[in-house]
Amino acid sequence: MANRVLIGPAGWSYKDWNGIVYPVSPGSNFDPLKYLARFFDTIEINSSFYRPPASSTSASWVRRVANNPGFRFTAKLNQVFTHERGKATAADEKAFKEGIEPLFNEGKLGALLLQFPWSFKNTGDERLYLTGLLDRFRDYPLVVEVRHASWNTPRVLELFAERGVGVCNIDQPLFSKSIKPAAVATSPLGYVRLHGRNHQNWFREEAPRDERYNYLYSLDELDPWIDRIKDLSTQTDETYVISNNHFRGQAVVNALEIKAAIEEKLVPAPEPLFTEYARLRESATPLEASGSNPTLF
Repeated sequence: MANRVLIGPAGWSYKDWNGIVYPVSPGSNFDPLKYLARFFDTIEINSSFYRPPASSTSASWVRRVANNPGFRFTAKLNQVFTHERGKATAADEKAFKEGIEPLFNEGKLGALLLQFPWSFKNTGDERLYLTGLLDRFRDYPLVVEVRHASWNTPRVLELFAERGVGVCNIDQPLFSKSIKPAAVATSPLGYVRLHGRNHQNWFREEAPRDERYNYLYSLDELDPWIDRIKDLSTQTDETYVISNNHFRGQAVVNALEIKAAIEEKLVPAPEPLFTEYARLRESATPLEASGSNPTLF
């Protein structure tokens, strides 16, 4: 389906979501992935950044979202390729490709995200490394996320376009030489990642991971991104919108608010969220535990 916008959070396995996104006492058969696939058409797999998934695990992910035929995963490339450059072996490449094979073969891999840190800058050596990596994973739908402003040049965008590689448009705490928000498309895949704007903890090395992503966007802060997402969707076949400000379910709240704005109607949302985030009633309506369809506009 052309011009499709798929919206969802980064990840689904967070203990601090219990009782906020998920029921307080969900029971032993509760499946958070299957549950979220009732509300979203995409989720970004972030565990693949830390370790390649087992193919059996990927196959189980496919089965667990089967009730949503239009669902697509996106997945982050393992950090050995992006953050430990030069250390990846042929065995690392083989393990990662085998791990995501069930997603790819079943048509459930919407994008493979190559996410680089701010320290990855546009130099000759780094460009050479990046093009080599694009070659190694050219069989997949690729999107590149760079965070340093040196990459924001017409030549780099041309390189991505020539190779059919998408560029990730990000919202992040802005410091010197940080990539700024944009609505750029270089392939049929559009991609947006919202990291939050927790300036205090973004670059603080001792800050816990959760604190870096402890941020709830206001509706006013989301408005410019709604416009960018609509713009991207006119340039692409599919646009993936991922909220990465996961702490205490804030990513789910903002993803639902974006979805409601794009679809111009109330959207169903997990019932527990409304206790913690009352403002969500402006964008969503609780989905009862029975799974019955709520009344929308």
